[in-house]
Amino acid sequence: MSTNTPVKPAPVSGFDRYFKISERGSTLAREVRGGFVTFFTMAYIIALNPLIIGTVKDGTGQFLGGGSAPNLAMVAACTALVAGVMSILMGVVANFPMSIAAGLGLNAFVAFGVAALPDMTWKAAMGLVVWEGILILLLVISGFRVAAFRALPGQMKTAISVGIGLFIAFIGLFDAGFSRAGAGTPVQLGIDGRLQGWPIVVFIVGFLLLLALYVRKVTGALLIAIVSATVLAIIIESIAKIGPRFVDGKPTNDRTWSLNVPAVPDQVVSTPDFSLVGQVDMFGGFAKIGVIAAALIIFSLILADFFDTMGTMTAIGAKGDLLDEDGAPHDTQKILVVDSVAAAAGGLGGVSSNTGYIESASGVGDGARTGLASVVTGVLFLFATFLAPLVEVIPHEAAAPALVFVGFLMMQEVGEINWRDIDIALPAFLTIALMPLTYSITVGIGAGTLAYLLIKIIKGKWREIPVILWIISFCFFLYFAIDPIRQIFGVN
Repeated sequence: MSTNTPVKPAPVSGFDRYFKISERGSTLAREVRGGFVTFFTMAYIIALNPLIIGTVKDGTGQFLGGGSAPNLAMVAACTALVAGVMSILMGVVANFPMSIAAGLGLNAFVAFGVAALPDMTWKAAMGLVVWEGILILLLVISGFRVAAFRALPGQMKTAISVGIGLFIAFIGLFDAGFSRAGAGTPVQLGIDGRLQGWPIVVFIVGFLLLLALYVRKVTGALLIAIVSATVLAIIIESIAKIGPRFVDGKPTNDRTWSLNVPAVPDQVVSTPDFSLVGQVDMFGGFAKIGVIAAALIIFSLILADFFDTMGTMTAIGAKGDLLDEDGAPHDTQKILVVDSVAAAAGGLGGVSSNTGYIESASGVGDGARTGLASVVTGVLFLFATFLAPLVEVIPHEAAAPALVFVGFLMMQEVGEINWRDIDIALPAFLTIALMPLTYSITVGIGAGTLAYLLIKIIKGKWREIPVILWIISFCFFLYFAIDPIRQIFGVN
């Protein structure tokens, strides 16, 4: 008796059986290769995360780690450490080919929207990140995460992603000196309305190279562009002797390097400095900015984090034919649990909330189908902790093209929004526009959510609003009205 049902190859070993390599139609070689590909498409975060969170002073004037000057090598080492450990955990526990690292957008929020608040410290900011991870884990276990995901309209989730992309792009343009504070205008092109100085040349060349690599579908385009622009910067500095923007805290001139002065490092490999691990103040944030403000920050982190993860794991699962009949990845609960633990681990590691990376789809596209690929990527991240000194060579102008380009990638989703439907178009517009214009992701999400609620009420559609969204909106109302409320009750 014949059958048309394909016969799956039998596992050749316990290792094969555990990761379901043969069962998913893959091979050991494919998984290893996919893990390498994913690493090279994600490795830019080792350089980029320190330039985002390691160069911002907290509310007390201190850099991450407690120093008066940036320690980018330490931030890079801890970034790679947490990414390595959590990617391995994703592979071993959830057996899913999605690797983990510090979340872009989330790290910018933590740096500019949390740590930079008056009187806030980096330790307290990371404490709020840990709370985010703990609470999001509870939400996963309780099933609330899925309920909240369904409560917010899908196009509003898209708007949040697009707004964060625009915010990241603006940061990149400003860091590179392409956009600067103007004389008589909030911002302007370059210096006095013109692009001047060799550093801006590095930014432009880096961006054009990244564009060319991406169009040609070169694997690792972001990392190659950062490295190439850095090499160019080193050559220019060795010839022109441009120097730093500040000397002994005093500005020199605007045509100099805005952060690191690129030069050949004294050493390439060194013992990694993991001093950031454990530098957390779990309750300092509540004391410094108040319970309501701290709670809203945690909520904003949760909102941005778990919506992105749901979309990321679904996209990766679809690319690798790893979805069940309901369109969800197999072992969704395990995936979300590990992702939630990663958020808390990022705070404990001092490198911001960690989350699943859509770049993992590159490894899946190269054949990876199991968690073994994530294990390979994680091991490579751990090896990378010994190369952290290289990060201190990278100037802002060489890394900024990656920020701008990641912003572009996140902006691509804007077409999913129905701009002719006022019910969603105006809230989406406010969400997207206010993030860069107020330099706050929280303000964008809050304004968009409240606008959505208000339009529904005006149209008499308030019954369509889920209870969870009423609760969320009330919290944002308190966030925006906190100063008038304090005045009414005579609280300073």
